[in-house]
Amino acid sequence: MRTRTNLATRHRTRIVAAMGAAALLSGCNMVVMNPTGDIALQQRNLILLSIGLMLLIIVPVMVLTVLFAWRYRRGNASKVYDPGFDHSTTLELAIWSFPLLIIIALSSVTWTSTHLLDPFRPLERLGPGRPIPKGVTPMDVQVVALDWKWLFIYPQQGIATVNELALPVDVPVRFSITSTDQFNTFYAPTLAGMIYAMPGMQSQLNAVLNKPGDSWGYSGNYTGRGYSDMRFRLRGMTQSDFASWAANAKQGGGSLDTATYLRLAQPSEKVAVIRYASVDPQLYPHILNRCVERGKPCLVDVTARDMARTGHELMPPGREAPPPSGGKPVPALETSPLGKGSGPNVTTPATAPPPGQARPGDPRNRNLSSLIAPSLPGDVRAAIA
Repeated sequence: MRTRTNLATRHRTRIVAAMGAAALLSGCNMVVMNPTGDIALQQRNLILLSIGLMLLIIVPVMVLTVLFAWRYRRGNASKVYDPGFDHSTTLELAIWSFPLLIIIALSSVTWTSTHLLDPFRPLERLGPGRPIPKGVTPMDVQVVALDWKWLFIYPQQGIATVNELALPVDVPVRFSITSTDQFNTFYAPTLAGMIYAMPGMQSQLNAVLNKPGDSWGYSGNYTGRGYSDMRFRLRGMTQSDFASWAANAKQGGGSLDTATYLRLAQPSEKVAVIRYASVDPQLYPHILNRCVERGKPCLVDVTARDMARTGHELMPPGREAPPPSGGKPVPALETSPLGKGSGPNVTTPATAPPPGQARPGDPRNRNLSSLIAPSLPGDVRAAIA
């Protein structure tokens, strides 16, 4: 009786624990599986397709594992025992052909999606079956990763925000992304995938939102103490609401000039939303070329001076292009021994005559021991000598 009571108690405890876990997980929002943008939607579909293809192998293997264990158990008197079995062509074909077909399908899907979802590739549609109308110009947004906050510049609207990204629905957006001091990752799960933000370099992302609503974006690359709070609010709005939002920012914000930016660029954590009514048009190019401070040379100017001094491009295009000066170098394995030269670390090859030429009757010519000095007393070669 006591045993039955203990079992019932354990059963109830497990049910309560399972219900508690389900209640806790119900508050989780799998934003990757609930996209609001077309790029994120295609990425979600790619994940589901890949999982489905892999389950075509995983599920049968798991089922057959249990089936074989049950069918060939010790207590099954009707099982077939064949100690002479060693090969089955049908079984071999099934074991190797199905995984091979799935690998081919996954490779094909990966290759096509890598090109179709390239972040630098301009958008061709707003959603499934909705091509971009002719004459539509993408909206430009310049993204700067700071320590530890996000700066968004809207050059067409002439405004800027900190930790707030507002986008109109069904309008293609072209992001230009860079960073100030550290490598970051610009990631808005409901909008598109992760894109690196690197100092002195510019990444691009083409994306579109299809549904209004609020979500979050953040940095996917650890950058220090304030990394956990480096988040921004992603706001999807109708086009009329976005126009009102931009007008309010134009009226109620300050001015983002060089001095204001240098103060903003100082490391800070948990920064509240800031809106700027005007932006210096040359601020983003100066951030990208790392010359915001007065008197600091820009990377593009330094590169231009180097090119003018050397008279050629610093990095010729193409892997097969010849070097700026001289001809294409010859690989070492294709160079003749006489053309390799000599040096303190290069041993001059021996110029001894070939075996049998100097001493035709010497028996050591047959085993080449005459060309090899004995290493130790009593060695075989020493005994032969």
